[in-house]
Amino acid sequence: MAAYSRSGRVKPNSSGFELAIWYLMRLSGVALFVLVLSHYLILHVLFDPAEQTSSWIAEVRWSSTFWRAFDWLMLMLVLFHAFMGMRTVVGEMTHGGLRTLLLSGLYLMALVLAVIGTAVVMTLPNVVPAG
Repeated sequence: MAAYSRSGRVKPNSSGFELAIWYLMRLSGVALFVLVLSHYLILHVLFDPAEQTSSWIAEVRWSSTFWRAFDWLMLMLVLFHAFMGMRTVVGEMTHGGLRTLLLSGLYLMALVLAVIGTAVVMTLPNVVPAG
């Protein structure tokens, strides 16, 4: 009999890669809950959204290494959580060569999005728009 998690998904019996992904999915879900909730509270409760112009974002929020790292971490956790979830769906719904093809495409897309996201968050200049 397999041990079930509270979500109803079977916990992997092996102690390898699948078990690590199983735990990382749960940890990333909790981390995303905390990060997204704090992101929302900071940007919509502590700071008035009516005063958040593009100049404010460029001068205050994006000028801080902390906020860039915070946003990058949130982006990477979303990518990880989403693509590992899709990996599970593809793994359960397909077989053989189609599974290999879809998983390869999924991993490639995740890598490309992670690189693009990192490039945008870390290299966007602190430029105040004209106007």
